Amino acid sequence: MSIFASDRSMEITCPLGFPVGQLIEAENTMISPFTIHIPDERLSAIRTKVEAYDWSQLTDAGGWSAGVGVNDLKRLVAYWLDTYEWREVEQRLNQLPNFKTNVEGEGIHFLHARGDGTRPPLLLLHGWPGSYLEFERLIDPLVADGHDVVVPSLPGFAFSQPITGVIGPRRAAELMHVLMTRLFPSRRYVVQGGDWGAGIASWMAYSQPDALLGFHLNMVSVIAKDAEPTTPDEKDLFRRRAEILDWETGYNHEQETRPQTLGAALADSPVGTAGWILEKFGKWADLGTTTNGSPDIWTKFSEDELLTNIMLYLAPSSVVTSTWIYHGKRLEGSQTFPEGTRIKVPTGVAAFPDPVFLPPPRSFAEKTYNIVHWSDMQKGGHFASLEQPELLLGDLRAFIAKIEGGRR
Repeated sequence: MSIFASDRSMEITCPLGFPVGQLIEAENTMISPFTIHIPDERLSAIRTKVEAYDWSQLTDAGGWSAGVGVNDLKRLVAYWLDTYEWREVEQRLNQLPNFKTNVEGEGIHFLHARGDGTRPPLLLLHGWPGSYLEFERLIDPLVADGHDVVVPSLPGFAFSQPITGVIGPRRAAELMHVLMTRLFPSRRYVVQGGDWGAGIASWMAYSQPDALLGFHLNMVSVIAKDAEPTTPDEKDLFRRRAEILDWETGYNHEQETRPQTLGAALADSPVGTAGWILEKFGKWADLGTTTNGSPDIWTKFSEDELLTNIMLYLAPSSVVTSTWIYHGKRLEGSQTFPEGTRIKVPTGVAAFPDPVFLPPPRSFAEKTYNIVHWSDMQKGGHFASLEQPELLLGDLRAFIAKIEGGRR
């Protein structure tokens, strides 16, 4: 039986407790079970383009020195054509508790695994180029702890589409709050996130402080506009981070300013999309290196794991809309909080040694956040829930225990 089966009943249930197959009316919206099924025509079109990719046009600057390693991309594509079976993956994904609802005009897909209700609900938020499946290994133990666990696809990602237009992290925070209050009326909840999930969680704490019991981040991404590094440690960190980001954030500027142009290329080339995403896993994860200095990506990620993540962008045709959150950030001006902002919601941080987005010193984060829990993690990079799920789980549990204790 799957990890999501409840000992209380053999009947599979919807998030609000109604039998699967019934549509649930909630605040003039419907929450319904969701079955993943990508049409054969879509899968065939993707495969045809992968098979037709002209490798002779992709010259090699040498390893990963100028972007994704050609040999690693070829290895992934060969596995894609010879071994990978989406239908088998799809069958497995449909064993998870998938639901979909309309939140203020936006179609939101989410997992909802039910605990026994003795612990606060948890909202787990992913980023780009990840997916809701990043948290798959955390769900079972958190449910066993008593939590209801909700894991959405962010607006425009995977099956959370179509969306009505560009949505930035601040707007996404509003939608996620509506989702949680719909599922858990009058209950305070806990949010965990990294990458965009961290930014969205932070804006939820800013906009809806009374709704959150606390929030836990593995990336500190939004700070008050007037927060400045003052100590030697803070200044050194920002100097080192600026040097790294100068090399590593061209993608961000493109997706912030010209997502439509980039989308024209990504939508037409599955191999191009795979390269665009694979590069980030290779450069952002905490990996060793091969003899030529390239990231040893296969020691941490399998071909199946990477391809399933890539297919969650390609198969439901969300590769373009997933980049809109970057454009939305710029339009909203939501990369920083207003001057003088002080987030009062209890905040926990698991500071993983992300090789690109270096975590700030605790002293700097405390200029914006009410830090009640801080852990300097010894290993694990940007994709913490994939790279080190046990470490992230342990730190999240410790944070929740701390804020629950403070509430009593």
